Amino acid sequence: MKDKINFGDLRRVTPISRAFGFERGRPVDRYYIESFLAENAAEIAGRVLEVGDDQYTQEFGGSRVTQADIIDLKADNPKATLIADLTQADHLGGNLFDCFIFTQTLQFLYDVRAAIGTAYRILKPGGVLLASFPVISQICRYDMDRWGDYWRFTNASVLRLLSEQFPQEQIQVRAHGNILTAICIMHGLAAEELTSEELDYHDPDYQIVITARAVKPVEAG
Repeated sequence: MKDKINFGDLRRVTPISRAFGFERGRPVDRYYIESFLAENAAEIAGRVLEVGDDQYTQEFGGSRVTQADIIDLKADNPKATLIADLTQADHLGGNLFDCFIFTQTLQFLYDVRAAIGTAYRILKPGGVLLASFPVISQICRYDMDRWGDYWRFTNASVLRLLSEQFPQEQIQVRAHGNILTAICIMHGLAAEELTSEELDYHDPDYQIVITARAVKPVEAG
């Protein structure tokens, strides 16, 4: 018989928190997403598009941003400058944005290929997509009950999806996470409850979030 496991606080059938970690600090997946955006902060410049609000545009772009746009499906978002469904956005012009910050959104869009096609089309030639995708995460009940929470991804699926629009040599995909961070994210624990060594250990078999940088070729214009 194997040594008995001491489950401690984890021996429960309900999560410690359903608030994704927000009520305890910074969600674990945000640690990876924000580190990724910090690494690519120089790309957040010129005319920048973000989904829902412009928090990351302002935090990581700052004075490099000449115009901050916010896209939302909901017309009742007072911050939104563009109302559009990224899967049906033919009314949006092409070659508009220098950077598109597209974090933790694709899972709520059923037609992922159409959404990525729109992201490619609305970027200017040389424009950069900075995106993140969940691998291990609880269902977002708010979104599920309104428009759907459809998908989870891996580094392989993200690379393949992006490669259908962007040249593969212009795509960088990275997986983040390990078994401990996977357990923490499912229980709604916060990044502050882990050490940097625990957060920065990456096990490719226990991915919790994928980050991707993709560049539209200059000659695409």
